[in-house]
Amino acid sequence: MLCAAILLSCTFADSVPPLTPPIAGLTAGELHDTFHEMRSGHPHGAIDIAAPLGTPVQAVTAGTIHKLFLSKAGGNTIYQFDPAGRYAYYYAHLDRYADGLREGARVAAGDVIGYVGSTGDASPLAPHLHFTVFALGPEKQWWKGTAINPYQALLDGLARWHAEKPGSDTHFATQTSGDSCPPAKWAV
Repeated sequence: MLCAAILLSCTFADSVPPLTPPIAGLTAGELHDTFHEMRSGHPHGAIDIAAPLGTPVQAVTAGTIHKLFLSKAGGNTIYQFDPAGRYAYYYAHLDRYADGLREGARVAAGDVIGYVGSTGDASPLAPHLHFTVFALGPEKQWWKGTAINPYQALLDGLARWHAEKPGSDTHFATQTSGDSCPPAKWAV
């Protein structure tokens, strides 16, 4: 069963488009593929991105905030759907949501949607963003889907940004606007 899930994950991973890094200033060296690591007897199914408590978390692509959810394991979570409803992007262990964020809000890639935390079962000593992509089924249910390793799509997004920005450093640093917390504007 695990092999089938990994194979399915690899099949979908080839089709996930490059993603805007969820943390401004993220470098390729700061991304670690923890998707297949075992956690409490099961595959992690996500990657963890360490960042200081309160670091802004950005939408990785345009889409709609489908669900804001407090879960025992994930703490403050966001499920964002892409415009086609093909993928759900899952952000967990958030300290809090961006002011004014609500279900049904449309977001653009790079919009601040929350802040890194250690809610849920995350260690208070290790704030981080738990992030994954789910391939949605025909029912488009936020709580169901096949986890897809987002590692390569994030690396591709960093490389794309680097290629489009002359003079950026060789670590594929993400774009920053000078203001790490731009005002959020949510359209419904």
